[in-house]
Amino acid sequence: MPLRVVIADDHVIVRQGIRALLRAYDEVAVVGEAGRVDEIGPLLDGCDVLVLDLQMDRSSLPSIAAFARRVPVVLLTMSETPEETLAAVQAGARAVVFKRCALATLLDAVRAVAAGHVWLPPSLQAAVLAPQVPGGAERLSAREREVVRCVALGMRNAEIGRFLYISEDTVKKHLNAVFQKLRVRDRVQLTLWAIATGLAEAPERRGLA
Repeated sequence: MPLRVVIADDHVIVRQGIRALLRAYDEVAVVGEAGRVDEIGPLLDGCDVLVLDLQMDRSSLPSIAAFARRVPVVLLTMSETPEETLAAVQAGARAVVFKRCALATLLDAVRAVAAGHVWLPPSLQAAVLAPQVPGGAERLSAREREVVRCVALGMRNAEIGRFLYISEDTVKKHLNAVFQKLRVRDRVQLTLWAIATGLAEAPERRGLA
């Protein structure tokens, strides 16, 4: 079944261009388009990935968290300043693609987030990892490392619990301990930390650019 994608951008020509280019690939089906932020919500039912313009309606940043709770968000942006894009990642975006990049880059990002992974440009990876203390794996228990690997694979808490034969509450307790020990803010930072320290697969094998 093809990946069902919704495109949200307030420039019609951009939406039409992305739609035409993505439709050249059988693995992707564009199932909806939005020209305003308030049009997006109803389109997300039955959607696998939302491709969202960060500058839509001046800024779609305040809405990212709500969308990200329902579907993986790939953020498109003209801005390459780390502050704005980092805020979007902290709000829940799973991928950031600069508009100057080729379609293949967008397609890679869509594939990655649909598979539960994170996809970020190298410059943003550095910004996300900068506040963290290098290393830290030695402070984690064996079970905590297993939980971190599962998070890096894109598993949700319930899936991690089933995979490791522990309760979802126990998964949450392990994650809280990991966040405190590593001083990471969220699952995106934890995934990048796992990649940087070798607890997860290397970026080139995970679709993380």
